Parts: sequence; structure tokens; C-alpha cells
Amino acid sequence: MRTQAQAIIAPPRPAFGVEAPQAGADYALPRPNAAQRALARGWLGLGLVALAGSGLYAVLLVLARTPGLNQWFPVADFFRVALVVHVDLSVLVWFAAMAGMLWSLNSTERWQSWSWVALGACGGGTALMALGAFVQPGEAVMANYIPVLQGPLFLSGLVVFATGFGIEVLRTLAAAPKLGGVINGEKALRFGLTSSAVCVAVALLAFAWSLAVVPRQLELRAYYEILFWGGGHALQFAWTLLMLVGWLWLAQASGASVPLSPRIALLLLALALVSVFVTPYAYLAHDVVTVEHRNLHTWAMRFGGGLAIFPVTLAVVLALLPLRRLQDVQKPLWGALVCSMLLFACGGVIGMLISGNNVKIPAHYHGCIVGVTLALMGLVYHLLPALGYAPARGRLAAWQPWLYGIGQLMHIIGLVWSGGYGVQRKVAGSDQVLRSGAEVAGMGLMGLGGLLAVVGGLLFVVVVLRATRPGRREVGA
Repeated sequence: MRTQAQAIIAPPRPAFGVEAPQAGADYALPRPNAAQRALARGWLGLGLVALAGSGLYAVLLVLARTPGLNQWFPVADFFRVALVVHVDLSVLVWFAAMAGMLWSLNSTERWQSWSWVALGACGGGTALMALGAFVQPGEAVMANYIPVLQGPLFLSGLVVFATGFGIEVLRTLAAAPKLGGVINGEKALRFGLTSSAVCVAVALLAFAWSLAVVPRQLELRAYYEILFWGGGHALQFAWTLLMLVGWLWLAQASGASVPLSPRIALLLLALALVSVFVTPYAYLAHDVVTVEHRNLHTWAMRFGGGLAIFPVTLAVVLALLPLRRLQDVQKPLWGALVCSMLLFACGGVIGMLISGNNVKIPAHYHGCIVGVTLALMGLVYHLLPALGYAPARGRLAAWQPWLYGIGQLMHIIGLVWSGGYGVQRKVAGSDQVLRSGAEVAGMGLMGLGGLLAVVGGLLFVVVVLRATRPGRREVGA
């Protein structure tokens, strides 16, 4: 008698898929072996811890910016420390953990012990960063991409985390599977996953390069802004590649037939990869403190990444349109996929409307980052049975992506609304200087949406933890 985990494997070969589409490429990976499954579980655990911690900080963060409630907090310092921890857990650690999970499923068994070393270092670094918020945190520096606390414990944790993630990247590249022969959907996904590791390697090189050349006498905010600018942009290519892989994979798992040949899909993913190599060119062509250096990274991310996103989006949308009925296990995947595409598109459109330093900027990156997060959430739901856990099903699992996605949509609409009135970013409470009822309403909508999104994010953790309970695990896992 087949287990539920075996039942979701689509013939003719064992691949992660709920139901084989009638036509089109099979965008799925083979079932993992025991060693791959154990590693993927470890990285998933780190991601869940990061997301849960981020959600708790997000509650305090949203309250600190919600009109009426923000007067109860020591706003300035509290808001900034909470923002640093929230961003680093929800973006840096969560994305890195999910990358580690997916790379574990994609890699061969070569040098597998080093991935455990990497996981331990990343976990230890995360713990140090979290503790650093309470032990001599120092000044909160709101740098783009990786905000920091200028305290010894937090900075030590960041270095340990980066070292661990670097080890995982090197191991992933060394153990990358060969892609010779006929290009099929599986190989296109594998190429995308390996390409994301290449992008992270470029990002780490950029961070090291900046660390070596950025003048230490700069003002603290300017120093970290320049330090993380180049590598931060390179990381966005990695996360985008993971998202595109997730879109193709989730469309397949939802029962759709993606009208995109594996060769074209691989070519589009290659375009996204090639764009990241503007990063080392920017370091060679311009000094890191120049406007030209900064603008070159911005240009590469704005135009290079978009070359692959639009065609993949169009193919996935066309694939989803004919779907009418979904199985219970497909509903969370479909919801996560649709919300991911919607939020990422909103983030992209808002990015074109940015002018000045106001809350339209966080609205833009919230949309894009949440788009990636929802794709990764959908992949976690899909992979649970293959990792030996129960499938995510039921009303809670089906509604979670929508609650999270709608909350985030309300959040960014409130930010865009307030940004139109010039409300500044990275400030809270009386520092926001809300002059009119419209500004208050916009930030109030932001606060309500943020709270809904926090609830949706924590529900994701609850759904996954329920699926991983020993009594609900798949037989033979």
C-alpha cells in the first residue's frame, strides 16, 4: 500500500509533483535520498526559527509605526533595533536557510559533511545576532540590504553566519550535478538552483572586496551602506532565481502544464545569472564610493533581472488559467504561487514610481521580498511529504498564503499612499510627522495590513510544525 508521500510522486519517474500535466515540460526534481532529506530538514528548521523570530519582532515593529499605538513605545531606539533584527531574520537568515534546503536537494553526496558544518555555523551566527539585540547592541545602523547593530555580539554573529553560508555555497558548487544530455524540466530547475549559488558566491566576493577597500573613516551609516551595496544587489539575483525556480515547480505541482520548453526556461534563467556579473565589473570600473559604482549595481538589478522575470511570469499565468479544480494538497501551492506573482509584480510597479526618500521605497522592496517569500513558502508546503512529513492540507493551509499575501498587499498600499504625502522611511512615532488625516489613514492601513501579514507568517510556521509532528510523519521517513 502506497504512503501519502509516494502518492504525490508523478509517473513515469519519481519526481515531486502532485499530478502530472497532460503536456509540457515536467518541472520537478527526483525524490531525495535519506542524506539529502536529513540536510534539507535541518535547513528547514533554521528557516522556521528565523521566520518565527522575525514575526515576533514584526508585531512590535508594526505597533511602533501604527498611529495611536506608537505612543506606548520608546520609539526611536526601540523601532530601529527591532527593525534590524526583523529584517535580518526575515530576509537574510530565512532566504539563506531556504537556499540551503533547496541546494541540499539539488546537490550530489560529495562533501556532504561540510553542509552540516555550514548549517551549524549559520545556526550559531543567527543565535548570536538575536542575542546581540539585547547584549550591548550599540547603534542601530539602517543600511540597505543588511542592517546591523554596532555591537560586538551582533557583528560576531554576522561574521559567523556569513562564514557558514560561504561554506555552504562552496560545497553546493563543488557538488553540483552534471547537466549533460537532453535538457528537460528537471535539468532546467537544477541549473536555476546552481545558478543561485553562483550569485551568492559573487555577492560574498563583493562583500569581501568592499570590506577591503571601503574607507573606515566614513560616517557609520555611509560605511555600511557602501559595504553592503554591491553584494546586496548580487544577492537579489540569487533570490530571484530561487523564486523563478519556485514558480515553475509550483505550477507543475498545481497540475498546470507550463507552455515553456526546458531549453527556453534554461536560457531565461541563464540571462538572470549573466546579469550578476555586472557586479565584479562595477568594482573594477569604478571606485566603491562613487555614484557611478552605485548606479551600475542599480541598473543591473533593474534591467538585467527583468529579462527573465516577464517571460516566465507570462508562461506560468497562461499555465494556471485553465485550472478549475484543485486537490486539497494543491490549494496551498496554488495560493502561494498566485500571491507570490501578484506581490512581486506590485513591488516592481512601485519601484518605477519611487521619487525621493519616503516610504514608497520599503513598499517596493516589501512587495519583491514577499513575492520571493511566498514562492519559498509554497515550495516548503510542496516538499513536506518528500521530506518525510505529512502534507500541508486543510483550510488553515489553504488560506495561509492568502492571509499573508493580502496583509502584505494592504501594508504596501498603505506605504505607497503615505509615501505620496512624503512620509519618511525608517522612522516611527512622532518622528513620522503625520500632518494630515490622509497620512494617518495611510499609515493606519499599513499597520493593519502588517498585523495581518504577521499572523499569516506565523500561521505558516504553525501549519508546517503541525505537519512535522512525529505522529503525522509519513511512513518510512
